[in-house]
Amino acid sequence: MFQHRRHRTAIFVAALLATATACGSGGDPVTGHAEQKPSETARVARAEPQKKFTLVATGDLLAHASVIRQARADSGGEGYDFHRMLIGAAPVVAQADLAICHMETVYGANGGPFTGYPTFKTPPQIAGAIKKLGYDSCSTASNHTLDAGTEGVSRTLDALDKAGVRHTGSARTARESTTPAVMEAGGAKVAQLAYAYGTNGIPVPEGKPWIVNLIDADRIIEDARAARRAGADVVVVSTHWGTEWQEAPDKLQLSLAKKLTASRSHGRRDIDLIIGTHAHVPQAYEKVNGTWVVYGMGDQVAGVMPDERGQMGSAARFTFTPPTAQGRPWQVAKAEFIPHAVDNDPISVVNLPRALEKSPGDSHYTHALSTIREAVLSRGAQKDGLTMGR
Repeated sequence: MFQHRRHRTAIFVAALLATATACGSGGDPVTGHAEQKPSETARVARAEPQKKFTLVATGDLLAHASVIRQARADSGGEGYDFHRMLIGAAPVVAQADLAICHMETVYGANGGPFTGYPTFKTPPQIAGAIKKLGYDSCSTASNHTLDAGTEGVSRTLDALDKAGVRHTGSARTARESTTPAVMEAGGAKVAQLAYAYGTNGIPVPEGKPWIVNLIDADRIIEDARAARRAGADVVVVSTHWGTEWQEAPDKLQLSLAKKLTASRSHGRRDIDLIIGTHAHVPQAYEKVNGTWVVYGMGDQVAGVMPDERGQMGSAARFTFTPPTAQGRPWQVAKAEFIPHAVDNDPISVVNLPRALEKSPGDSHYTHALSTIREAVLSRGAQKDGLTMGR
């Protein structure tokens, strides 16, 4: 069992809700949004000295029918066990101070039926596997959020709650939709927000526009500012966006990344990191307006697809250092990508650098690593200091 060297989740939802609708003064010269100053509620004494921390984020957990069958087999035919197929991610996830996943699919009822593509219903046992690996939070806004209607959303969030995993992006109530996942690491309060580009044409239920957060630049900025007012030192935005099977970021990704990273309040950026999912292939990392943007991490786990890149991805790891003076922001001191792939028969997540240390001549792993590396570095991230981790 890996030792979890991390600070446990600390939630300050009450402060967030108290300040989310506070009125501000002045305006932002870039976006035109009203600026907000931190509330007194947010100015609380730190429970521990501030120090650097690592944040790890990974891509889509995509439970195709073959993944569900594998989980069934791994359980010995009694229930569903996702832990073995995901254990390859454990060294990276468990050693991070804060780990964020992306739950692409919604859950079915206990006992099923469970289905893969095109409308997913995933066994809820995956939530326990996520927790066991060491994840603190998971984004749940995706184009599949409404695959099983409001019941699917409730089942998913209920299971994550039961497992002890924070979540953001979909909601059971209007109030919950405005509440980000908030964790503590290194003495910093870290807020995660999540949004999706759409729901595959499935209409949002009447009277429940809050059930899934949809991408709207102005809303994202206001939510980020509300989180900052509530005391968030670092604001992370998870975006489910992009064009499937396209490595290059599309127009929405480029324009949204530019607007979000340009947004400032009192001279300080509103968003500290953007992490993307959805395209099913590895995409570039890039510094935009001085802020790291991961356009797409690819799939963390998925069944066999028509394109081999659907079983390739990267984990993003960022080391944040505390402010050099009061009122200054936390900074990314180190940016890394850790390439991974999925083996089949049995389905298993593989950390490629570690696998190649053991089998340096493996052509399949070498090809996968090269493919991921080329995509990740395609927009010049190496010159801004991005390196490959393990």
